[in-house]
Amino acid sequence: MNKTRLEAFSDAVIAILMTIMVLELKTPHGTDFGSLKPLLPTFLAYVLSFIYLGIYWNNHHHMLQATRKVNGKVLWANLHLLFWLSLVPFATSWMGENHFEPLPTAIYGAVLLMAGFSYSLLQNKLVHHTDGENILLGEAVGRDLKGKLSVVCYLLAIVLAFVNEHISQVIYVAVALMWFIPDRRIENAMNK
Repeated sequence: MNKTRLEAFSDAVIAILMTIMVLELKTPHGTDFGSLKPLLPTFLAYVLSFIYLGIYWNNHHHMLQATRKVNGKVLWANLHLLFWLSLVPFATSWMGENHFEPLPTAIYGAVLLMAGFSYSLLQNKLVHHTDGENILLGEAVGRDLKGKLSVVCYLLAIVLAFVNEHISQVIYVAVALMWFIPDRRIENAMNK
């Protein structure tokens, strides 16, 4: 199967999710900088989530550039990823509006964990279930240590949210920084 519709649909969903998140930002009641202070946690949560969605969009794009064909299993795995990404605006809003309290911070991490897991599942389906057509992607990804490390970090952050939510926030930022640069493994494999 051609990958074009999968790319277009995924791009549209991620764009809509980013739009939903910005619509959740409330206008301050006041005209001075002090009126912005109560909105800071919500804004910081928005920035982090916007970066995460951007990372997923960017890496999804790179992954599909190294892909020649998709099949039904890939389509369902992609929908699985989009489902978890669709929960990012909810988790972002809940965490930000409640000033990074432990449970919303842990739920945010759970959404990131499941998005990371579903991205790995999609990657696996692309590599192993399209009759060897995506061998370039398989070579580029290798053992995917960065993906596995991300999942471990999310699990740690979820647990630590109940000990000290600030540690969890640092972990979420660290994982985002780890993925901020597009996956060079794919770019390097495509330039060979």
